[in-house]
Amino acid sequence: MLKENVVLQVLEKALSSGGDFAEIFGEDTLSNHITLIDGKVDQLSSGRIYGVGIRVFKNFQSVYAYTNDTRLESLLAAAEKAAVVLGEIDKSSQSELFLEERINANHYPIQIVPSSIHSRKKINVLKLLHHEAKSLSSEISQVVAQMMDTDQSILIANSEGLLTHDRRVRTRVIGQAIASSDSENQVGYEGPGRHMGFEMFSDVVDIPSIGRQIAQTASTMLHAPPCPAGTMPVAIENQFGGVIFHEACGHSLEATSVAKGTSEFTGKMGEQIASPCVTAIDDATIPFGWGSQNMDDEGNPAQKTVLIEDGILKSYLVDRLNAKRMNMKTTGSGRRESYQHAPTSRMSNTYIDNGQYSHNEIIGSMDNGLYAKRLGGGSVDPATGEFNFAVLEGYLVKNGKISDPVRGASLIGKGSDILKKIDMVGDNLDHGTGMCGAESGNVPAFVGQPLIRVSSMTVGGK
Repeated sequence: MLKENVVLQVLEKALSSGGDFAEIFGEDTLSNHITLIDGKVDQLSSGRIYGVGIRVFKNFQSVYAYTNDTRLESLLAAAEKAAVVLGEIDKSSQSELFLEERINANHYPIQIVPSSIHSRKKINVLKLLHHEAKSLSSEISQVVAQMMDTDQSILIANSEGLLTHDRRVRTRVIGQAIASSDSENQVGYEGPGRHMGFEMFSDVVDIPSIGRQIAQTASTMLHAPPCPAGTMPVAIENQFGGVIFHEACGHSLEATSVAKGTSEFTGKMGEQIASPCVTAIDDATIPFGWGSQNMDDEGNPAQKTVLIEDGILKSYLVDRLNAKRMNMKTTGSGRRESYQHAPTSRMSNTYIDNGQYSHNEIIGSMDNGLYAKRLGGGSVDPATGEFNFAVLEGYLVKNGKISDPVRGASLIGKGSDILKKIDMVGDNLDHGTGMCGAESGNVPAFVGQPLIRVSSMTVGGK
């Protein structure tokens, strides 16, 4: 992508005003996106992102510049613009820089590169999803099926001598079914993705099952009565149910907010912040996980980080700059959407770990409550952890049994409060796929948990 002598010249220019650290992030990404609406192609697009980002530190200051012109003169100009923000350029200064190339172990071997697959084959996969959804019920009025894949090659070099490369291939499919009556529409949604190639559709993801599931959810909710509002025990199912922890608690454990003192968990290392039955983990090494990678976007090896153990806060998610500010080690959590974004601390695959209870034990413990089988979108105030999430598919629980489906439910609360009210954790850990948006752009992330029970929670409804 860039020759070594070019990298060295750019790093030297970036340090020319007295910076103490400089970094180059080069990227070349191919992406493809296909959308079918009711079995017909609505969108078929491809794109390429190509460019270089240059970052410079001076004490706790950080400056970032980027360009998609990778000629030497353009890169030097961008590096100088970054350097001059931190001080006057010293044209006589010379840094004794060196580079030692590190070859990372590739934990995600790709069998079939998606960008090499003809669009007709991809469209046939989406048509199968559409067919299965439409066939389940005559009430399904619309099916939207999407497939996207990215093939990202990156280069990272810095003034500490690191030179390394990585290639990341990710594939995802999204299905959405709408069930309609004269006055009502309800939606079913699934969107699995992996750090894998096109083999995902033969090895991991069952397309007919996704089609049937989204149609079943939509059709079931179409006939469900409104959910009663109130405060009650709530059982939240696995997979995408983990989005509540991710949004309401996970972001507050990122050093981006902890170092600034804007997190509710700042200064609470070693304290009990959750129920003793809660252990929460961020693991960027899950085999073929959507948010997994060989290294982060600062060149640090990916790792598994225990955030909360038996309710005790054990670690934050720390990137390079905030490690410097907080006098802590990095946790391989520096991530960014593209070369156009400076990295900062971000989650990868974040989840509540398995507990000891079976599904039947958790549901059987509830006299009257709500079983949130699938969660949808929501909103979170990152400063306070207060959230409001829609329940995509929900059921009342009566006398220890799942009973009638209900629609229109929402879960309302505050992340730190909910952590303390989790009193049963199941044994069926699984993960859901999402895109996480924050200061450094949108990045792929798994959310996850087993079935959990929250002893008391505000449920919105009628």
